[in-house]
Amino acid sequence: MSAPTRAPASAPIPAADWLAARARLSPERIGTVCGDSGQRRSYAAWNDDANRTANFLRSLGVGKGERVSVYARNCTAYLDVLFACGKLGAILHTINWRLTSAEIAKLLSDGGPRVLVFTSDFRAEIEALRPALSDIGARAQAPVALVSVPFPAGPENGPENGGESDGGDDDDDGESVHTSDNGVIAWSQREQHPTSFTGPGDLSSDDPWVIFYTGGTTGLPKGAVLTHGNLAWHSINTVMSWGLTAEHSAPVQLPMFHVGGINLFMMPMVHVGGTTVVCSGFDAEQTFDLIGNGDITHYVAVPTMYLLMQQHARWADTDFSRLALVISGGAPCPLPVMEAFWARGVDFKMGYGLTEASGNNFWLRPAEVRARSGSVGVPLFHVDAKIAAEDGSELPAGETGELWLRGPHVMAGYWRRPDASAESLVDGWLRTGDLARCDDDGFFYIMGRSKDMYISGGENVYPAEIESALHAHPAVAEAAVVGVPHETWGEVGCAFVVREPGNDAVAGEELIAYLRERLAKYKCPRQVVFLAELPKTAVGKLDKKQLTARAASS
Repeated sequence: MSAPTRAPASAPIPAADWLAARARLSPERIGTVCGDSGQRRSYAAWNDDANRTANFLRSLGVGKGERVSVYARNCTAYLDVLFACGKLGAILHTINWRLTSAEIAKLLSDGGPRVLVFTSDFRAEIEALRPALSDIGARAQAPVALVSVPFPAGPENGPENGGESDGGDDDDDGESVHTSDNGVIAWSQREQHPTSFTGPGDLSSDDPWVIFYTGGTTGLPKGAVLTHGNLAWHSINTVMSWGLTAEHSAPVQLPMFHVGGINLFMMPMVHVGGTTVVCSGFDAEQTFDLIGNGDITHYVAVPTMYLLMQQHARWADTDFSRLALVISGGAPCPLPVMEAFWARGVDFKMGYGLTEASGNNFWLRPAEVRARSGSVGVPLFHVDAKIAAEDGSELPAGETGELWLRGPHVMAGYWRRPDASAESLVDGWLRTGDLARCDDDGFFYIMGRSKDMYISGGENVYPAEIESALHAHPAVAEAAVVGVPHETWGEVGCAFVVREPGNDAVAGEELIAYLRERLAKYKCPRQVVFLAELPKTAVGKLDKKQLTARAASS
């Protein structure tokens, strides 16, 4: 079912001016708080820091269309580089620091950065990447400038790690760049540059701003290019749907190399003048502090993070009353996890998004969450969605097909991959690769990946359905199902299960019998493998490639 709304093709506001506009409208409001050090920074100071950073990057040769790679932990400096790129018309090129050096070298070669900014804890990894960086510089006939940001955060690191600027010297012409320590430029050199900034003047909402890499099933991950307009419309959609205001605050715990780390909730908070708490990563103890102290009103995480919270000793006595909204994304959230939050009086819902569509696409009102358990809701205001057959035609309500999305938040395409772009973008629609259905009332349900399906005896089997049934068993904490080859049936299911603490006695046969009472026989796995934990990707998503390989070799 298609939502009726259509949005203009271009954003009406220049995204490069977001921070300057927010600083003009509410200069004294707190824009960022460093979750590790507690340093607070106003929007005026944040804009000054971003302007300094833009001038700093410009002195290193960064101009419109140039890439600035960031290989860094979450920190306020990351956000300064992001908005500096926006002001310059440059492109932030995100690097997943959990990859191997060989994988990162491929991403750097793909991006071709003019500058690589990294946090100091990755210095050894940077040294290992020197040959790859030299090759990039040789191709561009200009060396890749390396900039080191102190990490971890702390008051002793001063402005260069997220504290407010000391004012500096606005009369400095910003021409000199000092290098030391084997050619690495210190982040503190930024302080030599002025807080006044003049942009290129020809920025369009169609200009690229960020490249986020998506996990490919084979070969090099694809870089989804999000434009100024994409990020603006995504923020507008989110603000409108979730009712964000200047009084709201949220942490960033998902890695900033992931679309969720930037777009949920940081970008929308800038739109309304709210506060972003920048955390170097997920820590359950820190999260309970933020919630219990009332430092955050909104929270987004992946199911694994919520499960860890519920297993923590502080779950029972933390006051959740000041949380306005909690959202789970990245993977289907088990119903027991949601029910545990509902029992604490928290408005908890499951969201849906993907990198190619900027992150957030559907909304389910809190009052409907329980009545429509498993639904991701209805499309956001400026989002069209439909369930498509293989030929792209829209399927009727109730039928399962591929979810297609359309709107001004959908990516421009994949970086330097016209073939992949043409395959995913069809007549203005984004083919998500996810299976879904839409009910008679227009509510959407995600059934799993289109490739996350196997055929047993001629019947399509969707692991998401089996996993949902397993999650309802009281002894199951996490579950994942994959198809494995079978002589007779073509494929059969293999379930991987993490037991709830104290339930070590539950056996695979018991779980299979439990499923047979609830599902058709052909859907029930033939084997259950118990694990201490399920393999996850860098952003906490289930890594089924590892499970499939393990099942195939057993």
